[in-house]
Amino acid sequence: MIDYEILKVIWWLFIGVLLVGFAVMDGHDMGVGSLLPFLGKDDNERRVMINSVAPHWDGNQVWLITGGGAMFAAWPMMYATAFSGFYWAMLVLLMALIFRPVAFRSKVAATKWRTKWDWLLFLGSAIPPVICGVAFGNLLQGVPFHIDETMRPIYTGSFFGLLNPFGLLCGVLSLVMIVAHGGNYLTLRTEGALQARARNVAFIAGIVSAVLFVIGGLWVWAGIDGYVAVAGLDPAGPANPLAKTVEIQAGAWFANFASVPVLWLVPALGVIGALGGAVMVRANKPGFAFVLSAASLLGIILTPLLAMFPFVMPSSTMPNAGLTLWDCTSSQLTLEIMLFVTLIFLPLVLLYTGWAYKVMSGKLNSEYIEKNSHSLY
Repeated sequence: MIDYEILKVIWWLFIGVLLVGFAVMDGHDMGVGSLLPFLGKDDNERRVMINSVAPHWDGNQVWLITGGGAMFAAWPMMYATAFSGFYWAMLVLLMALIFRPVAFRSKVAATKWRTKWDWLLFLGSAIPPVICGVAFGNLLQGVPFHIDETMRPIYTGSFFGLLNPFGLLCGVLSLVMIVAHGGNYLTLRTEGALQARARNVAFIAGIVSAVLFVIGGLWVWAGIDGYVAVAGLDPAGPANPLAKTVEIQAGAWFANFASVPVLWLVPALGVIGALGGAVMVRANKPGFAFVLSAASLLGIILTPLLAMFPFVMPSSTMPNAGLTLWDCTSSQLTLEIMLFVTLIFLPLVLLYTGWAYKVMSGKLNSEYIEKNSHSLY
C-alpha cells in the first residue's frame, strides 16, 4: 500500500499531466482550427489545414475526457463544485467541441456551405481555450461557493461573473498560446505560401503569449490576494474541507515560489518556451518550434497549479471551505485502484498516439488534396 498523503500528491500531479496533455495534443488542433478562416485563402488550403489535424483531433479529446473522469474519481467534491458552478461555461465548451467532428464541410460541394462550416470549425476551436483560460483566471481569484451543513458545495456566482477583467486576460492568453502552438504545427506540416503565413502568425503569437503571461503574473502580484491554510489542514486526514482555517493574504500565491526557489523555473519555461518557439519558427525550424511551444504550454499551465498548491479550488465567499488536494480527495483504496489502472493503460495510450502520428506524418499540399479529394475532409 502507498501512503495516503503520497497518493494524493501523485493524483495532483497526474491531473496536472492530463491538463497539459490536453493543451499540447488538442491545443495544436484547436490552434489550427482557430486560424482556419484567416490563413486558408482558398478551399484547397483550408482542406490542407483541416486534414493536417483531422486524423487525430477525436483521439486528442480523450485527454479532456480522461481529465474530467480523473477529477470525478480523485476529487469528487471539486468535480461537483466545478461542474455545477461552471455549468453553463462547460456546456458552451462541450457544444463548441461538437462543432469540429460534425463539420462535414467537404461533403457538400457548395462553397457557401463550406465557408459557413469553416466558421463553425473556428468557433469550435477558439471557444474551448478561452473558456479554459477564464476558468484558470477565476480559480486564482477564488470561486464564489460555500459548503452547507450537509457538506454540499453551493455555487453562488453566475456565468457572466466569470467574465471579469483578469479572467478575460487569461482567456485571451490561452487562445493566443494555442494559436502559436497550432501555427508551429502548421509550419511543420505544410509548405509554400500557406506555410509562410503560418510561420508569421506563429512568430507573432509566440511573442504575444509571452508578454500576456508576464502581464498576468504582474497582475497577480500587484492586485490579487491569495489563500493560506493557517490551521487544521491534515495531509493524511479524511475529506473534510471545513476542518481548516484559511486566511486571505496579499502575495500568498507567490509563497510556494519564495520557499522553493527552483519552482521559478516553471514560469520561466513558459516565457522562454514561447519566445524560443517564435525564434525557431522564424528560423524555419518548425520541429524545434513545436517542441518549445509545447514546453511553453507546460510552464504556463503548471505555474498557477504550483502557485495555488495545495489549493485546487479556493472559495472567495467562504475561505474555510476552499478545497485542497488534502481534504477533497477520494479514499485511499479508490486512489490505489485508479493508479493501478492508470499505470497499465496510460503507456498503451501514449504508444498508440505516437504510432498514429508517425504513420500519418509528412507534408500536406494542395496537389495531395486534389488527388485524394474523395477520401479527405
